[in-house]
Amino acid sequence: MIRRAVLHMLGEQPLLVDMESLPHPGDTVLVCTNVNTTGGQRPSFIDASDSTFVFPYHNIRFLEVPAEALGTRLTEGDEALPVPDESELHVDEDFLRRVREA
Repeated sequence: MIRRAVLHMLGEQPLLVDMESLPHPGDTVLVCTNVNTTGGQRPSFIDASDSTFVFPYHNIRFLEVPAEALGTRLTEGDEALPVPDESELHVDEDFLRRVREA
């Protein structure tokens, strides 16, 4: 069971969900339970919170699965990805404009 994965829907606020397993490459829908807002509230579009929910992939931007949900975490011997210095970051204003307009 994967608990508290963050489901980012198109044009909606993120949702916290529980899933039986990670999605497989051939899947066309995401099946999950225990759907809540990131603030812990029941979303307004849910009638019964103990239901099973099926979200079509074409409505999903991406799925964020925390390492703790998979039972893994970064330990002392593991290498983390380097964090870029702020001076190395470049904001693409055109890209941000297109995202806001979408």
